[in-house]
Amino acid sequence: MILVDMDVILDVALDRPPWGNESATLLRRLEVGPNRAFVAWHTLSNLYYLLQSKREGATVREFLGELTGFLRVAPTDAESFRFALGLPMTDLEDAMQVAAAQACGAEWIATRNLTDFQRSPIPARSPADLLEILG
Repeated sequence: MILVDMDVILDVALDRPPWGNESATLLRRLEVGPNRAFVAWHTLSNLYYLLQSKREGATVREFLGELTGFLRVAPTDAESFRFALGLPMTDLEDAMQVAAAQACGAEWIATRNLTDFQRSPIPARSPADLLEILG
């Protein structure tokens, strides 16, 4: 199981070079996989907020709808949030990603932000690394 961090999805949505291609390849691989990928609930609202100024709102909603067609939403709750608060991580949003990954049983977190996940109990891997792992 893999939890996909927001930066990977933003790379695809905004076609950000040089990361967009690897991130898009990973998402395509996960799309055809056997329901092994998740996204955090708060990532979806953050994506909407960040993308609405770059695209029409309806287009962003369609994009998010497509994502949740193959990325399941991690089942988090108040206990998950308290878990995030207790993690030895500087960035609370990253800690919330870890809590979401823990809640869905993820083995890895797909992100480019490897530095901020160094103290995560769930290993973070780049899209390129995960593509190699997945074969």
